[in-house]
Amino acid sequence: MQETGGASLIDATRQGKSRFWLFAFIALVSLAADQLTKAWALAHLTDGQSRPIIGTFLQFYLTFNPGAAFSTGTKFTWVFTSLAIIATFVVIRYAVTARSRAWAVSLGLLLGGITGNLTDRLTRPPEFFKGHVVDFLMLPHWPVFNVADMLIDTAAVLIVVLSFKGIKLDGTTSDG
Repeated sequence: MQETGGASLIDATRQGKSRFWLFAFIALVSLAADQLTKAWALAHLTDGQSRPIIGTFLQFYLTFNPGAAFSTGTKFTWVFTSLAIIATFVVIRYAVTARSRAWAVSLGLLLGGITGNLTDRLTRPPEFFKGHVVDFLMLPHWPVFNVADMLIDTAAVLIVVLSFKGIKLDGTTSDG
């Protein structure tokens, strides 16, 4: 009986490590995708000029956002930077305990998005900790956004679905 218990513990540890590496891989690929697309936008787009991709439905439109969605809180860039740093640690904390592949992917996408915009806030003008986020994708009647924003939104939807389905971080389901 002890042998089985020990084997289960070893299997759980291995599964946890493999889920963490999946999380880390997704986060790194997501961060790279965000930063590479922003570098492309900076190299190929002109600030404030639109370039149609799919007519007026989807356009490239380079802008620099000091605030949050819909440019709210533009005077509080440092607050968004601080919240992103805290969120980074919280996501990593949850990812360490994740045994579910779906949670590992969701948290990896979330971390990639958070760190993508955090990187902008830490490294872009006007100054460290108050940098403006590079946004370059525009839909009608919607704020201009970037890949990091899409990653965060996708992760949020996946997390809501996992929660409604009762799937816990450890991969088990709740009874009710």
